[in-house]
Amino acid sequence: MSVTAPRTARLAPSPATRTVVLLGIGAVVIAALLGVAVLTPGPSLPLRAQDGVTLGLSVLIESLPFVLLGVALSIVVQVWVPPSVIERWMPRRAWARRAVLSLLGMLIPVCECGNLPFARGLMIRGFSVPETMTFLIAAPIVNPIVIITTHQAFGFDDGILVARLVGGYVVANLIGWLYSRHPDPDALLTERFLATCELAAEDPGGRGRRSLAQFVVELRAVMPALVLGSAIAGAVQVLVPRDTLLAIGSNPALSILAMIALAMIVSICSNVDSFFALSFASTFTPGSIVAFLLVGPLVDVKMLALMRTTLRSRVLVGLVVIVVLFAIALGGVVNLLA
Repeated sequence: MSVTAPRTARLAPSPATRTVVLLGIGAVVIAALLGVAVLTPGPSLPLRAQDGVTLGLSVLIESLPFVLLGVALSIVVQVWVPPSVIERWMPRRAWARRAVLSLLGMLIPVCECGNLPFARGLMIRGFSVPETMTFLIAAPIVNPIVIITTHQAFGFDDGILVARLVGGYVVANLIGWLYSRHPDPDALLTERFLATCELAAEDPGGRGRRSLAQFVVELRAVMPALVLGSAIAGAVQVLVPRDTLLAIGSNPALSILAMIALAMIVSICSNVDSFFALSFASTFTPGSIVAFLLVGPLVDVKMLALMRTTLRSRVLVGLVVIVVLFAIALGGVVNLLA
């Protein structure tokens, strides 16, 4: 990535302003969900509130160790690994570089939350935005822990494991190729992250000082988004009725859409989401299970909140559209072949 100076044509909002805006958005979303809860049957609001807090904390606690591991790996790449070590093993052609980076998750057994700080470190080190996006999309699926847990849950039944791995690899490279056509890849990044790249490039301190400084920078960037995303995920799970989703599980087309919606809501770590999906295997079609396992690690509520620290909102909208359409197509093929 060729880091350019932050655009000064418009003033970037201060960190305090961004925090207030994020909290405001989160409050509006949760208030809207509370309104839905009042109008729908179910447990009383105090019980739903308790469940929402519990689920939100569970998402946060489940994600936090992987975020810390991802930050640590990011610092190793940025500060301690010489650039020549990485470049020595990278192909020269752009498509080949993306293909290799999409397999890098095999060496980094963390879930999607930890991959975001690591991806930020790759961009700060000099990898292009499309290359890093390819890694970011593929890594939550193409990694050893996810492969093992998916096999433990489904084996090779109905081609679910193979479809998940191949689908994750293909959609990651598709996204990388599409965004490589962008005339100004740096325009895909937030002003705040561009400023972070400049600070990292200009910091003349020793490795220990740079490591500590970068650790603080990364945690300040991702932790508010992680907390907000976890809170929204917990609220959505208890305030949006699931009966409608479950009632359409046997329909080949509607079941795929239902499981995609569920995947974006529940925000389960990709290392364990296979066992959650297994509970739906008896009532939902194989294609819908594949769609769930593909969409969840890539564009769930929590992951979108994390990616917003680095990528602009219009990029996230594009990612959601591409991933969802791809999951619908892949799920349809699996249903036809199963």
